[in-house]
This record gives sequence, C-alpha cells and structure tokens, in this order.
Amino acid sequence: MDTRRHEFEPAHSNFHMIRSPHNQNEWEAYFDLRYRVLRKPWGQVPGSERNEGDEHADHFAFFEKGKLIGVGRLDVLPEKSSQVRFMAVDPAYQGLGVGKKLMLHMEELAIKKGCTQTVLHARENALPFYQKLGYQITEKSHLLFNDIQHYLMHKNHGGNHGK
Repeated sequence: MDTRRHEFEPAHSNFHMIRSPHNQNEWEAYFDLRYRVLRKPWGQVPGSERNEGDEHADHFAFFEKGKLIGVGRLDVLPEKSSQVRFMAVDPAYQGLGVGKKLMLHMEELAIKKGCTQTVLHARENALPFYQKLGYQITEKSHLLFNDIQHYLMHKNHGGNHGK
C-alpha cells in the first residue's frame, strides 16, 4: 500500500511504541485490527475497514513488545482542523491506556501541523472515553450498520476551549 507516513517522531519506550506501519506485515496487521474490532462483529466484509482517505492520512499503530495492539488514523482537514478516524484497540488490551496514548499522540501531531481543533465521530459506547480526553459532543450524527449510533465530537487545542 502506498499510504503516507507521518514525519512526526513517535513516542516509544523499551516496551511500547507508536508509529506508522513500516512493512507489508505491519500494514496487514494494522488493517486486520481495524477489521476485527470495527467491522467483523457487525457482519461486514473484509475490505470494509478501508476507504479512499487511507492514501492521504497519517496512520498510527501502537506496538507492545513488537505486537500491534492499537490503531488510529489522523486526517488533516481544511481550516486548521483534523479528524481522528478508525480508532481500534485489540479487545485483550482495552482499558489499559492504549487508546488514550494513541489519541494524545495524534493530537500532538495535529497541533504540530497547525490544527486548532480535532473532531471525530464516536460510537455511543465510547463517549465516556473521549469525554475524559476533553472532547465535547457537538451533535448526534450517523447510525452505522443500522445499529451503532455515532456522535460528532470536538476538542479545541490551545487557549480557545469553546465550540
């Protein structure tokens, strides 16, 4: 796949690191995790975890001792805004701070790229997670697969904390 890698140096330690996938095996693991967490439980076909925006976005993978356990995508939008998409953490690692570290990492890159706001469409069951990170509900948005209610959320970066 010919997706862009971000120029932002990842946070890492001896045990975990956040960076773009580097080779075919890592890209396959990246998209497999997106599929297993975000599409397969609702009977969607393989490939539904991808879209045309993948070619131009910044992709992040959270590796724990070499194993890919979390993913997220950051899209830079017009007017100094960014959007987080396709956030997924392996169910065996949920609740351990992987998602929070991915989100903070993506927000840091968004700020470095000059973005003053990050938006996302959160599944209803993920609202408390994003609210703890400072995201506010903007409005009820789409119903995915006629089953999963989503909400548009936003977080302003810098001194302006209003909508």
